[in-house]
This record gives sequence, structure tokens and C-alpha cells, in this order.
Amino acid sequence: MKNVIQQLTEAFGPSGFETEVTELISSMIAEHVDELKTDVLGNLIAVKKGSQDGKTIMFAAHTDEIGVVVTHIDDKGFLRFGNVGGVGVSTLVGNRVRFAGGTIGVIYQEKGSWKDLTLDKLYIDIGAESKEEALEKVKLGEFGIFHREFTDLGHRLIAKSMDDRVGCAVLIEALKRIEKPKNTLYFVFTCQEEVGLRGAKTAAYGIEPDLGIALDVTLTGDMPEARRMEVSLGKGAAIKVKDSSIIAHPKVKDLLVELAEDKKIPYQMEVLDAGGTDAGAIHLTKAGVPSGAISIPTRYVHSPSEMVDIRDVEACVDLVVALAEQDLREF
Repeated sequence: MKNVIQQLTEAFGPSGFETEVTELISSMIAEHVDELKTDVLGNLIAVKKGSQDGKTIMFAAHTDEIGVVVTHIDDKGFLRFGNVGGVGVSTLVGNRVRFAGGTIGVIYQEKGSWKDLTLDKLYIDIGAESKEEALEKVKLGEFGIFHREFTDLGHRLIAKSMDDRVGCAVLIEALKRIEKPKNTLYFVFTCQEEVGLRGAKTAAYGIEPDLGIALDVTLTGDMPEARRMEVSLGKGAAIKVKDSSIIAHPKVKDLLVELAEDKKIPYQMEVLDAGGTDAGAIHLTKAGVPSGAISIPTRYVHSPSEMVDIRDVEACVDLVVALAEQDLREF
């Protein structure tokens, strides 16, 4: 499973340009699903059929990652840029970005800007000596991602775009384990989550699920002087209570807790005071969809070095499989 996470996190896929990621996922799951398609917006939708009297469950994990977009190139070849999604400015100085064509650049700051660091005080150096040379390497409006390799520390793994390629990895592994589901399963690898939950909104509208579950990262409170939050690395799957986008449906939350306890899957409760997931879009679809989320505890979210614990990832896989195989006729 670590190999899958490495392949996914090192792929190129800023919001709106997720094709490399969805094609990679397609190659991994094609032989394990009954149907596989990509919709108009760019969501990859995999279907695993269940019994006729079962429910329809939509699992969603987003394929896009935060990044940058080139907004200006000056006469000396330095790039100015805007954010794509929730980029943390304090994590950028000295980090590298990579564009689709392979060009790599260094982000740095103007003199004295450390006092009030903002995006407009930063620039990207791609090694060009003029605007003309820079334009041979990148174009105005071109999107880039943060350039960092995957690192295996044993139980702990570090990479850019764990948010949310690790959620995609959970669904890929679950798909491989589920053979005869009681429910019809839609595994949706969504696009454009980081810029407004857009892919999940359109996918859920077309699927009309009976139950919606987002697989995404969540913050932790186990680092020095961290925000006060009970979620920690290594303590299991996080079952969402609420975030900024959703109050998890009580029946969904209670069902996930019951399954975790019955299957002896380690879990913890997640109360997130800021942030959201695809569940925020799914639960508001049409007349409403009972929804919740299974979250992967992650340190340093929205930085180029996000950290997860493989034991938590495996617990999330176990919980997805348990829900997929649960008899939900009375739900």
C-alpha cells in the first residue's frame, strides 16, 4: 500500500488538472470494478454492484492538490503567482514548485517581507535570465504543484498531496478487498475539491446516493504547542462529528462507531473547527443525503510535507470495507 501512496502523491494534479492522477487510479482499479467512467467535470467514477435490495453508497476522495498559478512574468524572468486552493504562505519560502512540462522553480521572498509575508511578496525563480527565456519554460496562467519526494519513515510517511491522495489510496485498497458487496458502491475520485467541493457536488447529483461518505485528511493536535484537538497519529481512523462544511448525520456517525467497535478497528472522534470535505457538498444534494466522513489523521496539512501513519490508513480501509459489506436495508 505504501507503493500506491508514493505513486499517487508524486503525481501531478492541481485543481482542474487531475488527469494524470485519475489515469493512474484507473490503471490500478479497472479489473476490480463493474463500471468505470470519467464524467464531464473530470470525476473518475468506479461502480461495484451489490444486491438488488441493497443501498447505494457514494464514497468520495478528491484527486486534486493545492498549488500555484503563474500571474505575471517580469523582464528578468521571475514569476509572480497566485494560489490554487488553501496555500499556507508561511510554508512556501525556499520550497520548490513543478509545472506540468517539468520546469522546476524556487519560491522566495522580497527583502524585508518576513515581517508581513503575503503571496504578493513572493516570487518563483525558474533559472531564467529574461522574460523571453522564462516564456519558453512556462506560460502565463500555467498551474504548478509543490515539488517534494515521498519519504518512508516506517509507520510514518511524508509527502506532498497526502491531502487527499491518501484518501484515494484508501478507496483503491478497499476496492481490491471487497468481492461481493451487499450494497451498490460508487467510489468517486473527485476533482476540484480544494477550490470548492465542485466535483463532489456534480457527481452526487448524478448518483443520488442513499448514503455519502468522504475520505479525506484531518488535522491533529499531537505536536508541540498544537491546537487543542484530540486527533493523533497512530490512534486509528477518525470518525467525523463536524467541520465547517457539515455536521455529520447522527445515524451515519453512530453506524461508523458501531462498525469500528464490532470489528475492533481502532478509531477516534474528530471535531474539526475549521475546514471541510466533499461530504459538505454530498449531504446538500437534491433533497439531502445522510452523510459523514472517515478521516485520515495528518500533520502539517496544506504544506509540502504532510505526514500520516500507515496504521491509521489501514484502519480507514478496514472501516470502508466494513461499511460496504454492512446490511443497510434498515438504515
